[in-house]
Amino acid sequence: MSNVIRNRHRALLKAETHLHKTGRVGQLSFCLISPSRYQTGMSSLGFQTVYALLSNEADIRCERAFFPDREDLEEYRRSGTPLLSLESSTPLADFDVIAFSTSFEPDYLNIPIILNMARIPLYSGKRSQSDPLVIAGGAAFFINPEPVADFIDAICIGEGEDIIPKITATLLSPVDDGRIGLLQALSTISGVYIPAFYQPSYQGGVLAGYTSQNNAPLPVVRMPVCLELHEPSSSQILTENTEFGDMFLVEVSRGCPRGCRFCSSGFIYGAFRQQPFNNVISLIDQGLAHRKKVGLVGAAVSDYAEIGRLCQYIVEKGAKVSVSSLRIDRIDTEMLDALIASGHKTISLAPEGGSQRMRDVIRKNLTEEQILTACEMLISRDILNLKLYFIIGLPGETDADLDEMVRLIEVIRERVIERGRANKRLGEISVSVNPFIPKPFTPFQWCGMEPLPSLERKVKLLENRLRRLSNVKLKVESLRESYLQALLSRGDRRLAPLLISMADGVNLKKSAKICAIDTDSYVQRTISAEEVMPWSVVGTAETALLRREYERALEVINR
Repeated sequence: MSNVIRNRHRALLKAETHLHKTGRVGQLSFCLISPSRYQTGMSSLGFQTVYALLSNEADIRCERAFFPDREDLEEYRRSGTPLLSLESSTPLADFDVIAFSTSFEPDYLNIPIILNMARIPLYSGKRSQSDPLVIAGGAAFFINPEPVADFIDAICIGEGEDIIPKITATLLSPVDDGRIGLLQALSTISGVYIPAFYQPSYQGGVLAGYTSQNNAPLPVVRMPVCLELHEPSSSQILTENTEFGDMFLVEVSRGCPRGCRFCSSGFIYGAFRQQPFNNVISLIDQGLAHRKKVGLVGAAVSDYAEIGRLCQYIVEKGAKVSVSSLRIDRIDTEMLDALIASGHKTISLAPEGGSQRMRDVIRKNLTEEQILTACEMLISRDILNLKLYFIIGLPGETDADLDEMVRLIEVIRERVIERGRANKRLGEISVSVNPFIPKPFTPFQWCGMEPLPSLERKVKLLENRLRRLSNVKLKVESLRESYLQALLSRGDRRLAPLLISMADGVNLKKSAKICAIDTDSYVQRTISAEEVMPWSVVGTAETALLRREYERALEVINR
């Protein structure tokens, strides 16, 4: 066994500060796994919340594991060491349960790699009584679990605060018939999906439907929670070795009230829910004993009803506050003053649609006047560095919409430059452009992604138009990585061999050829209203509602 790996584990553990009780020795051993590297995985509030929930169970011993960084990955391969847990350097295969916490579809690529490194059979149907039970949860799984469904024994469709105690109680109870009996017992829990109990059928290469066995429900309905019954999610382990190492993170809300047609956050979490103010500040007071910067977390942070009061509270405590981005029509002056007092030099805004037509198509509910008013509020307070997020390749987009995007950027730039001249200080506009990716459980789930050559042409158009503008920098998300994300978002179980091939180091194009998979048919095809979707096996959102919103978008496109 590699002492190099053990020493690195010890160094990471030594740098951590735990804010909850740990070290309980239980009769059931869990290893919670992030398919991201430590620096990213430990920044996930979802991962930390699940770790605390498991660690606080008296009869459970919970440890952690992460996808190795490049240096450790090379050491694992060189030494032949199986993947080890962080706390005790125990091989993953020696745990009773291993649990993946996964927020983003691209991390699906690392699941077969981790199982291989752990020496656990990839396919759930090939595991024996001596193998760990493999479970999974996180936002990625209740969007579309199917590309990795064959690798997982049990999947949590929903939020962990309610579902995890039920799962652990079942795992700690005696059952008959070994592994199959345990899976049957788990399938009776609302929100638990046992992929082996559901068989997909295909006609003409297209998914035709699912049949369920063992009285398993179809679909498996997402389980929401009442946030007021639970302590807000917050940092449980603090370490500087992460992306947000200088912050104490606390969740202020869950879901999004906006319902933008391209974004899953407004649909997969159900109703927009907010944490009570007093519950949030109670946790912040605890966190300020360890960090002097608080990160407020939520898909719609600026929609939190008392966002200004909360930000001012943090600043008055002598601390700094951070938020990911601001909703353009919800820039609270108290919040803005608190961000400035916290030293923010750059503020991110997300018009997303470059033209009014596109903003209407995606139901962004923003006018150009509102965008410019928000920019003026920032510029007038000498925030001259702005980051603007846009999406290209949206349904119905034309070059005229891109022309409008460029014009809007030019108008904002002129206002930044004018203020900068007055203050003798230059500002910069960072334009972040991402291609549209059709996501399950959104009104645009039926749309195909625009072909890569067309997107490449649009990127060049923007590069040529924006290159001549001083103080403007363009950053474009990798089109090929976006294509892969779309494939994983829309894929079904037939992608499993492709993921295994890619786990062996074969690139996507070659893996698709080896596996005889037409990836374009998943990514670019418009899906008919009558067709069964791979993710229909789980009931995360109401299809009829999504379809109505899709048809309303088409009405705007066809005007």
